[in-house]
Amino acid sequence: MNLNNFAAPSAVLAGICLAVAQYFVWVYAPVEASMGQVQKIFYTHLPLAWWALLSFFGVFVASVAYLVTRREQWDLLAGTFAEIGVLFSGLALITGSVWGRAAWNTWWTWDPRLSTTLVTWFVYTAYLVLRSAEIGGAGQRKIRAVVGIVAFVDVPLVFLSARMWRSIHPAVFASKGGGLEPEMWTTVLVSVAAWGVFFAALVMVRFAGLLQQERVNGLLAARRSFE
Repeated sequence: MNLNNFAAPSAVLAGICLAVAQYFVWVYAPVEASMGQVQKIFYTHLPLAWWALLSFFGVFVASVAYLVTRREQWDLLAGTFAEIGVLFSGLALITGSVWGRAAWNTWWTWDPRLSTTLVTWFVYTAYLVLRSAEIGGAGQRKIRAVVGIVAFVDVPLVFLSARMWRSIHPAVFASKGGGLEPEMWTTVLVSVAAWGVFFAALVMVRFAGLLQQERVNGLLAARRSFE
C-alpha cells in the first residue's frame, strides 16, 4: 500500500474537520462568563496536549515493536510520532501560556502540570537530536528504541500531575462535566476529533516521506557500492 496516495485526501479531510471545529468554537460554544473570548483557546490547547501525549505513547509502542521485530519501519514510525509529539506539545505549551496570561496574570508558573510537560518536551527533543546523530547502523536504531521506551516514563506524570500534587492547572475530569456547559463539552469532543484527523494525516504523510527517504538512501548506498 502506497501511503502517498492517501496524502492529498487526508489533508483535505483534515482541513474540512478543522474548519467544522472552528465553527463549533466560535459560533456554537457559548462565551465563558469570567474569561470571555480568551477561554476559547482551550478548544485548541486541550486537543494539542492530548494528541501530543498519544503521539509519545506511539513512540513507546513503535520502539517496543522495533526491539521485538528489528524492522526498520517501526523505527521510522517512532521518529514520526516523536516529531509530531514535539510539535503538538510545543504548541500546547504556547497556547497554554496565552491562556495562563489571561487566567493567572502570568505567562508561566512552575505548576506541576506545566513543569512535567516542559520536561517531556525537552526529553523528546533530545530524542530527536539523538535520531539525527550519525552513530551508525542497527546499533543506533536499538539505542534510540531504548531511549524511546525510557522517555515515556514522564508521560504518565504529565497526566497525573494535577491530581498527585497541588496544582492550579484545571483538571478537565475533576468534576462532573469538568465545569463545562453541554455545548462546551460538545465543542471539546468535536475539536479533539478534528485535531485527531489532522494528527492522523500528519502521521501518514510524514511516515510515507521517511519510508521514501529510506528507499532513496538504500539505492544511493547500493550505487556507491558498485562504483
